[in-house]
Amino acid sequence: MALDKKTMVLAVLLGLLIGTGAFTFKYAEGLSYLSSDPKACVNCHIMTPQYDSWQKSSHHTVAGCVDCHLPHTFIAKYIAKAENGYHHSKAFTTQEFQEPIMIKAKNSRILQRNCVACHEDMVHELFRGDVEHPDAVRCIHCHASVGHGALPTGIGGADRGVKRERKGYE
Repeated sequence: MALDKKTMVLAVLLGLLIGTGAFTFKYAEGLSYLSSDPKACVNCHIMTPQYDSWQKSSHHTVAGCVDCHLPHTFIAKYIAKAENGYHHSKAFTTQEFQEPIMIKAKNSRILQRNCVACHEDMVHELFRGDVEHPDAVRCIHCHASVGHGALPTGIGGADRGVKRERKGYE
């Protein structure tokens, strides 16, 4: 049975799409992003300074990247990984990202929750209300160097570590 031209063109285009996707996934070490290994975060060369500074930080023996930067429940963690992966891929492919990389508002809230959860016994008096309230003290306001050492990674400072919306890319 002979294939008509439309079917043949569709098959070739589908093959190219699947082949390009598989090559990109393999080249980008896609499976590594399903792990909690901090080395997966340096698959993108732009994250190398953050990884290197984390290795010298006070938390490197007790917390990896996902411990601070992702929710701890299974489903929420993988949803956040997928969202971050999409935004990172888009930003790095289009080369539209700020250097140094700045944490987004949503990820800043995750970071805040994780700091408070790990250090709850020490900080429970500070957060009698909502730890994510806009007027709540942000842990990184005073402790900007904790996760990444002295490297100015854009997580602290006057903006309280929250990247402002730019070009519709939040």
